[in-house]
Amino acid sequence: MTGPGRTVAAAGRRRGPELERAILGAALEQLGTVGWSALTMEGVAAGAHTGKAALYRRWPSKADLVVDALRAGLPGIGEIPDGGSVREDLRLLCVRMRDVMDSLAGQALRSVLHECDDVHADRFRGVIWAGLHEPAQRLIAELLRRGVARGDVRADATGPFVVDAIPAMMMYRSKVCGSEWPEVDIEAMIDGLMVPLLRP
Repeated sequence: MTGPGRTVAAAGRRRGPELERAILGAALEQLGTVGWSALTMEGVAAGAHTGKAALYRRWPSKADLVVDALRAGLPGIGEIPDGGSVREDLRLLCVRMRDVMDSLAGQALRSVLHECDDVHADRFRGVIWAGLHEPAQRLIAELLRRGVARGDVRADATGPFVVDAIPAMMMYRSKVCGSEWPEVDIEAMIDGLMVPLLRP
């Protein structure tokens, strides 16, 4: 067979991880184009060139599929190399956090949280927590300990509220003020808030 029918047939023979990646990618694409409310299992199946049954064998509901698509698509922050100062280390961390939320999955996640009801919102907030906030808090604590050892962070400036300051500020200004966190704003936050807060 030639033409479109052959393409669909060939795609239909995909199995395992290859098919799952295609389905999760199609779900992210659908989220980006039609949003949470209009996303359907049928639309995702069509985008992945597979049957709807292949989705329901893996994900019993749209919410289950979307959670896995967001988890799989959200890029990691990665490790932060020692830049020689807590200012530089935190600046790079903030850039990485911004890039995660600007990714296709990050944008989709924000869109979903605006659209979905309270029943589903907690599940999607859990994706943000596990994929962004918890890794960021772990890294911030590590960077502060590094700064204490280097002498540019005071020893008592490593508590949980200090660690929460950057994620809280970035989330607040993104949601309430619509900030896209350009480099100049990141540097202003580090210099105006974090450096004075941490200085020995």
